[in-house]
Amino acid sequence: MDAQQALADLTEISSQIRAAVVFDDKGAVAGSTLEDTARADELARGAAELLAVADGVKGTEGGELTQLEAATEEGSVFVVRQGPTRIAATTGVDPTVGLVFYDLKSALRNLDMPKPAPKRRAAPKKPAEKKAPAAAAKKAPAEKQASEKPPTTPARKPSTRTKKDAP
Repeated sequence: MDAQQALADLTEISSQIRAAVVFDDKGAVAGSTLEDTARADELARGAAELLAVADGVKGTEGGELTQLEAATEEGSVFVVRQGPTRIAATTGVDPTVGLVFYDLKSALRNLDMPKPAPKRRAAPKKPAEKKAPAAAAKKAPAEKQASEKPPTTPARKPSTRTKKDAP
């Protein structure tokens, strides 16, 4: 699905989202709910700056930042990134944060954006064959045969109980 269709689906299912934009890691806008391209570019640029600042604050431990929310008195800005693709959205005051993140991630998954190539795994190594100890290899044939027989169970003795006659 292309970015415009993904955003149309997003705004249809999420009444909390006022505006949204899909862009790449270079800032190029792939789709927007805003009619004004300058405003769409501005939202993408602002979202990219938020990610950059948050990455700087977070530091290097723990991997790449994948989502963030910035809340103001007028509403919130949400940004989610997956690989080189980002999606940003604005909402009103007090949005249902978890639901907005879920909807944005679903929209990203629905995009026909290039996905990173899966990493190839190396073929599993074959375990080295274990050699039998020298002592076991020199066992006498009689010992070998005796040790390979399954254990036998003792024969059951017949019961010696008799029935008592009923009175």
